[in-house]
Amino acid sequence: METDTSRKLYIDWLLITTITLFGLFGLIMIYSASFIQGYETFGNISYFFERQLMWLIVSAVLFTFFMFFPYRHYRKLSFWIVLFSVILLVLVKVPGIGHSVNGANRWIVIMGFQLQPSEFVKLGSIIYLAYVYSRKQAFINKFFSGVLPPLLVVVGFFLLIMWQPDLGTATSIVLVAGLIAFCSGARMIHLISLGSLAGWAIYHYAHSETYRLNRLIGHRNPFELEASEGLQLVQSYIAIAHGGLTGAGLGQSVQKLFYLPEAHTDFILAIVSEELGVFGIAFVFTCMLIIIIRGIVIGARCNDTFGSLLAFGIVFQLCIQMVFNAGAVSGLLPITGIPFPFISYGGSSLMVTFISMGILANISRKTERDRQEKYEEEESFEEETAVTNEIGGRTSLRRVR
Repeated sequence: METDTSRKLYIDWLLITTITLFGLFGLIMIYSASFIQGYETFGNISYFFERQLMWLIVSAVLFTFFMFFPYRHYRKLSFWIVLFSVILLVLVKVPGIGHSVNGANRWIVIMGFQLQPSEFVKLGSIIYLAYVYSRKQAFINKFFSGVLPPLLVVVGFFLLIMWQPDLGTATSIVLVAGLIAFCSGARMIHLISLGSLAGWAIYHYAHSETYRLNRLIGHRNPFELEASEGLQLVQSYIAIAHGGLTGAGLGQSVQKLFYLPEAHTDFILAIVSEELGVFGIAFVFTCMLIIIIRGIVIGARCNDTFGSLLAFGIVFQLCIQMVFNAGAVSGLLPITGIPFPFISYGGSSLMVTFISMGILANISRKTERDRQEKYEEEESFEEETAVTNEIGGRTSLRRVR
């Protein structure tokens, strides 16, 4: 009896289960980290929880849609994705649409909700680069015709995001672009040259303003700048030390009582450490590790270059966000304002993360379906060959008789 592979769903249950647990864990931690601020600012202890729950529901719907939407259609949409990304980045500067916080124009307001365009540009740049580099495989070793042209679009994204300004997000996009180019087969000498140029540009920009420089070097001597740029890191250290091995208990954080700024957003990892200890941090990084390894496996198994680069790009972006955020919270890296995937408060980041995971799940579905169909074709061919040999053997035996 033949198996109808077209009717199978090929759901990546490991990926979906991990994402679901991670999303629910993040929702719980956001409530725990923000209920004091919600009550003090809005008179509602569930203010941030309710908004994040709404975004989580929307993100779950988007994840389901993109899990079943064939990823290969993005090839035809790549130009429009780039154009839409540019429009979004320009809109942040349009009065009445763009929204400014602390002098930074990073948000647009639509129907009363704030969206951060740069979060969507992260994914858009990955789709564009995966598409273009998948088409340039024949001359990927050539610098001017193969490697450089797609990166010029990334430079445009970089400049528009720096216009906001947002050094952390712009840097993460450049890093992901370099890693995708590397996986595409670009020559190392080309990547090193471009990486050196990009590093010089970022270094020059970071040193162009005193406050940027202080933020970058503040993680080296945070206690000397405790009243300014070192405040968050010092309070983060206190939260991590207070948590210890087992944590102070869920909801028992002291640092969230207005000692640690951005406790439910960029520094929520410090609250996880304070309330749940090493075990809470271990859960977070175990979930991340499962998703990352699963994403690498999906990308490696995919026979389609576009799908493979797309999967790797999504994994790279996830890794960079994790490293940037965890590095800032622990003082190993400068504070960049990059949220931690799945658990930091923020609708734009959550939606883009779930959409990315939906695309990854779709690549997994397509890869598994192709693999299963190939296996069944080989199995069917072997059965037909065996039957043919058996019939041929019987015919030969009859002739002998």
